[in-house]
Amino acid sequence: MTAPALPIPVTLLTGFLGSGKTTLLNHLIRDSGMGRVAVIINEFGDIGLDHDLIEEATEEMVLLQSGCLCCTIRGDLVTAMLALLRRQALGEVAFDRVVIETTGLADPGPILHTLLIERELAAAFRLDGVVTTACAATGPRSLDAQFEAVNQIALADRIVLTKTDLVTPSELRRFETRLAQINPGAARITANQGRVAPGTLFGISGLQADADPAQTLSWVNVAAYAAPRPTPPAQPIGHGNPTYGLFAPNPAADPFAGLSMGFHRPAPTAALSLHDSRITSVSAIIDDPIPADIFDFWLDTLIALRGPDVLRMKGIVHVEGIQHPFAFHGAQHIFHPPVSMPHWPEGDRTSRIVVIGRDIPRDILESSLAVLRIRPEQSALGGLLARHIQMS
Repeated sequence: MTAPALPIPVTLLTGFLGSGKTTLLNHLIRDSGMGRVAVIINEFGDIGLDHDLIEEATEEMVLLQSGCLCCTIRGDLVTAMLALLRRQALGEVAFDRVVIETTGLADPGPILHTLLIERELAAAFRLDGVVTTACAATGPRSLDAQFEAVNQIALADRIVLTKTDLVTPSELRRFETRLAQINPGAARITANQGRVAPGTLFGISGLQADADPAQTLSWVNVAAYAAPRPTPPAQPIGHGNPTYGLFAPNPAADPFAGLSMGFHRPAPTAALSLHDSRITSVSAIIDDPIPADIFDFWLDTLIALRGPDVLRMKGIVHVEGIQHPFAFHGAQHIFHPPVSMPHWPEGDRTSRIVVIGRDIPRDILESSLAVLRIRPEQSALGGLLARHIQMS
């Protein structure tokens, strides 16, 4: 199958049971401002399609007067998306983007993987963003009761607040504070009776060669995490074994030692529930270009040791010896090919990286990011790093 000239943007719409996801979708597909969109849903009945708005219907597809196309998933997302591509190639349907609605209990992670690892899908589609609905009235209880709800919030690029009229202003502030603790980088949008402007949910990803730098910076949104930079050891590293980071021989002194010890669930704090506290989001701002070997070593080590618990990772990275930075994005151990950013401002050589983890202590993630600040000429640790890379 011949892929489109430009990959079609895909928006993943998720949210826990009762969060207003279906109501939001119902309004979106009736909005003429939505454009030509293919909506992949579980069942037509879930969104209560109105016959007056339907132009044409088959067993698996409904064309609406608004220009939206609704397609049901018959067991397999890949099959549904490839069928849409075939119909578009034959001129039977036309669409410019895709919205996938998940079930209320779904983990968005496997869908992100599918878009990255299925060759035909990866060539024809690109992830534009994850949009998660969060009900102000029932959301706190959902977050307390189900880790799936927390996971959906943690993976979001946009959070749509619903049913805010059913709570008091103080309850809404507490809920928003909690959402920001789980995912500080996701912009929050308040729905008005289930309605939002379609444009606020699209055009999110900065993982495009022609993306405006402002869009890419907003997509990474590293400043929202306000992560403190790891403090290196008080004593400089000289002769002998290093006492900090990946190479410390003493596990008690090694912030990475616990990475290979299997499942870890941090103790909840007073501000976070048990489920909330399992999510850790950290960021790094690195002023100078990173040596390629160090970046590769950092990424390979983190993914090898705790890949399943790295929910999402994204960033814009400047590498020594390369003129333009590249944007990258991954979920667990699966990564989109890095995208060169040739239009990046010439004077900006700052790398910005965000990592969202599950059941990984904050100090471990922060210490792993500290590896990116190592420069081979600065200490004996640099030589150790180079030898380790050569042997791997």
